[in-house]
Order: sequence, then structure tokens, then C-alpha cells
Amino acid sequence: MTDFLDLPTLIIIGVAIVVLLRLRSVLGTRTGFERPPEERLPARKAASDNDDTVVPLRPRPDAAVADPDAERRARKIDAEIEQFSHGDAKLAEGLKAITENDANFTPKSFLEGAKSAYEMIVTAFAAGDRRTLKNLLEKDVYDDFDAAISEREAKGQTIDFTFVGLPSISISEASVDKKVAQVTIQFKAEVVSATRDAEGELVEGNAEQVITIADEWSFARTTRSRDPNWKLVATDQLD
Repeated sequence: MTDFLDLPTLIIIGVAIVVLLRLRSVLGTRTGFERPPEERLPARKAASDNDDTVVPLRPRPDAAVADPDAERRARKIDAEIEQFSHGDAKLAEGLKAITENDANFTPKSFLEGAKSAYEMIVTAFAAGDRRTLKNLLEKDVYDDFDAAISEREAKGQTIDFTFVGLPSISISEASVDKKVAQVTIQFKAEVVSATRDAEGELVEGNAEQVITIADEWSFARTTRSRDPNWKLVATDQLD
């Protein structure tokens, strides 16, 4: 027993006790009142959330900023609708409906296109140009024009025709029905027209006189279609 408690052994035991006491003071001890790890995490998260220095990686977007170009376009269209509807509430409503279904439609640009289409169609009809007519007319209207050209050809008749101008053009109706937009235009055109027989004799008209003709034409297109072109779907000659 004396050999077991010799001086070197006592020294080693003393050093071990000192080391254990030092570790205890550094690491601390559990008292039984410490919060478990899962309870400490929310507290750390809350502290992090309250830190004003944190910069989010994706800042929340502010309220949508109005598109100035869209606002200008809307005001422009409203002004055009008021101008070209001439106080007709039903016509204004129809034009508005078309603009809501066709982002490319404006009353002013449509009238400009209608002017060009009218000149092309009446000139092509006088010349018997079926190819041009087929691209601009809906099938039923084209069939009527084709029949009139065929009748004229069968008689050997030709038309000397000159388009002078359009002193008057206006929108009379506009509507959207099942995504089909339709606009009716009244034209007053000045032309020179003279129909001659196979021998060149004048049958109808006057090659030296400008006359005024009045027509009401309806154009239509499906707003869902990728084809931006409008086609002539109905014609009526006015007195």
C-alpha cells in the first residue's frame, strides 16, 4: 500500500486533479436549466431578422411603375375615338372594343389603310386584276367581283379608269363579335371611268369627266389571327 502511494504517484494524481479543475472552469458545467439547441435557434434567427444591417439578396419589388408609353398610347387612342366617332356613342363603343381586342388597331391608321385598299380594289376591278382582288377580298365578295369581270370580258369590254382622289372618308360602324372585328367605311371618291366595247366605242361613262362615286364597304378580321390584314366582306353603292 505504501509502495502504491509513493511520491511520484502522488505528484501525478495532483497534476491530474489540477488539469480537470482547469477544464471545468473553461468548458463550464450543465446546471439543468440550459435551453436545448432547438429552442436557442429561433432566438438567434429573431436577432438576425432585427439586424438593420442585413441586406436582402432579392429586395421585394415596389408597387408597379406605370408605363408612360402605354399611358400616352391610351390617351392617343381615346382622342382618336372621340375624333372619328363624331359624337356617336355606339360607334365610339365599337371602336373602343376593337382597340381592346386588337393591340395594333387605331382609328386613324385604319382609315389610312382603308384609303389605300379602296384605291387598289377599284383600280384592280377596272383592270380585271383578279390576283390583287383575291388578296384583298373575302371569298363571297371576290366571287361577285370575278363574275362581273367575267361578264365584261365575255362582251369584249374594257374600262379606261383613273383614280383621282378621296375627298371624303368616314367610319360609320364598328363592332366586335366573337373575336371578329368589323369596321364599315363610307367613301366618296372622284374617278374618271369610261367603258368601251370590243371596237373601242364608248359604252358607258366619260373619259374626259371626273365623277363622284359613293360606296359603303365593310372590312373584317379575326383578332386572334396572326394575319394582320383586313379583308373586304361587304359592299354597297350609295346614292
